[in-house]
Amino acid sequence: MSIMERGNTQDARGQPGGEPEEPRGPQHESAVHESPVNLAKEAPEEERTLATTLADPRVRQWLRRLGVALAAGAVLSLAGVRIGISAAILVVIVDTVRTSRKTSSVTAWQKSSAAERRTERQLKSLQRNGYLVLHARAVPRDDEGVSDGRIDHLVIGPSGVYAIDSENWDKRLPVRTMSHLKLFHGPFNKKDRLDEARWEAEQASKIIGGQVGFEVPVQPSVAIYGPAIPWKVMRVRDVDVFAGNRARAYLRRRPKILTETDVQRIFQAAEEALPPKYPD
Repeated sequence: MSIMERGNTQDARGQPGGEPEEPRGPQHESAVHESPVNLAKEAPEEERTLATTLADPRVRQWLRRLGVALAAGAVLSLAGVRIGISAAILVVIVDTVRTSRKTSSVTAWQKSSAAERRTERQLKSLQRNGYLVLHARAVPRDDEGVSDGRIDHLVIGPSGVYAIDSENWDKRLPVRTMSHLKLFHGPFNKKDRLDEARWEAEQASKIIGGQVGFEVPVQPSVAIYGPAIPWKVMRVRDVDVFAGNRARAYLRRRPKILTETDVQRIFQAAEEALPPKYPD
């Protein structure tokens, strides 16, 4: 295969020396069957199913959303039934969009407005094109402490393997390059950021390659949100740099070099060898 481009119990046992167990006669068995605990276990299946359903956070979210929509619709229906219905529908749509922007498979990314979530949403839609993704995977840190030891998005697909880091930069400062060797954000040289991306990709390549038994090049990439990026994709110090909203196009427009079997094998190796950075 040729690759061109670059996740005590101690059994609850009783303590020795406890009281001896009493014989289980008929009266004892009757008491057990009539105890509140056993009665609770015999609750109707319908009640248990309803309780489980209501405990689901997604169900509670939709119930809350429906309640707000009905309240808004009831108030505005005073101005007309159509206005009330339209208002209720609008409330549901707005709340659904707002919630989706905060949703992430990585718990740590749900707590703030993270650029990682935006890239995650784009990559999710590529699954139907044969791409598999691992988010927030841990790799060894470098000796100089440049890397935080995390790949935001490890993408394995028909066009190769990529380590994409998502960055949210100040949109007021321009982004520019110099001879494909330097990357600037306003007056700030981002060499350390490129070095970090390259280090993390190299570590992933070594680890995954060792797992599957052949070389697996991993292309380091940086997706930037905020400032305008005056190019589609620019390779700077061997790192692909592009606007965050182009992450999906960046992957889809590359030539296919891996088979479906290759993708599955590399994905499984990466999932086993690269642990989650934020374990649940």
